[in-house]
Amino acid sequence: MTGKATLGSVAALLSGHLGPWTVDDVLALPEAPSRIELVGGALLLSPNPDVPRQRARSALAARLAQAAEAGAAPLEVLPAVPVLVPDGLLIPDLVVVDAAAAAEATSALDAGAVVVAIEITTPSTRMTDTVLKPALYATASIPHYWRLELEPTPRLHLGHLERGTYTDRLVQASETTALTDPFPLDLDPAALRR
Repeated sequence: MTGKATLGSVAALLSGHLGPWTVDDVLALPEAPSRIELVGGALLLSPNPDVPRQRARSALAARLAQAAEAGAAPLEVLPAVPVLVPDGLLIPDLVVVDAAAAAEATSALDAGAVVVAIEITTPSTRMTDTVLKPALYATASIPHYWRLELEPTPRLHLGHLERGTYTDRLVQASETTALTDPFPLDLDPAALRR
């Protein structure tokens, strides 16, 4: 999405649109004060993350980048980039992607380049993050879907794609992820709340 826009100007743009939305329509929208995603021709709007979630996203991104580098994985960690999925366009809070594909991407990444899609759940996105997005990411064959919840205490749901759905493992505060795939990662979710 290009250029800054106010909430009012985005509302005016959205209300003037006729018919189902396309990926090209959404990518042509100006940068908005809310996240605009596309599912089945309909827009999905959610607020941009608040400060605690942005801080958690930064902390998680730094840890993931360190782990990828230490494991010599040809991966890159990116915040809030559009990802093309079979039924539209989603914007995960973080993605771990193939570095070569990221270097070639322009306005959006193909889901085939995404190794991990990560959402940081808010009360307003809980249903979308727990039901809708896992199904869409699974349909796009993204190998891992992780969901970070900050309240009441930080916990991380680590989903691994198996036979078309994500098998979750919950990591609570004071536990460790103890991951080896897609790279070694030992992380206590409590470390993500600063």
